[in-house]
Amino acid sequence: MGPPLLLVPLGCLALLLPPPGAAEFSPSLDSDFTFTLPAGRKECFYQPMRKEASLELEYQVLDGAGLDVDFHLLSPKGETLVFDERKSDGVHTVETEDGDYMFCFDNTFSTISEKVIFFELILDNMGEDGQDEEDWKKYVTGTDLLDMKLEDILESINSVKARLSKSVQIQTLLRAFEARDRNIQESNFDRVNFWSMVNLGVMVVVSAVQVYMLKSLFEDKRKSRT
Repeated sequence: MGPPLLLVPLGCLALLLPPPGAAEFSPSLDSDFTFTLPAGRKECFYQPMRKEASLELEYQVLDGAGLDVDFHLLSPKGETLVFDERKSDGVHTVETEDGDYMFCFDNTFSTISEKVIFFELILDNMGEDGQDEEDWKKYVTGTDLLDMKLEDILESINSVKARLSKSVQIQTLLRAFEARDRNIQESNFDRVNFWSMVNLGVMVVVSAVQVYMLKSLFEDKRKSRT
């Protein structure tokens, strides 16, 4: 299995030093995570990578005013590879070298609104395929009796594995889109209800004023003399 994603929520000073301790995702080449980023905070994460591998990262802001966040991706040498300013989503793929890649989500520009952020990591060419092939070769005793090559079996299995991984990725992204759309619709529903009540209150007040004004026009204000 490939190296796990090291999750380290940090403040702005996290750009200088790696964390002393870290939680881990389940060991997988495809990991996703959803977290809440408070207002005025920055969260950073680290992912160990190998040389000539591929790191694909997709993120979405699911909830929060403006649905935007700043995103930074830095190389093991500290070079900025990607910088997105006030974006609601993004997809980035980089060819990697040995070392820890760091990516940060920055909400320091917001003083009130927290953000709910989803991101997914897809790691390719992490050296597992060769190991899988070696494992398969342990079970090829007697395959000369079969009219099938080990390479054909591996190719078919890898094709199925790739399609299943792609299906899982698409389903995860669709769930993220559904969550963001649901949050937007719930926010719009609350906003419509609020302004409907305001309009209703204004209509009641205007109606009362009109009735009062009409009544005052027909009142006899002349005083009777005695």
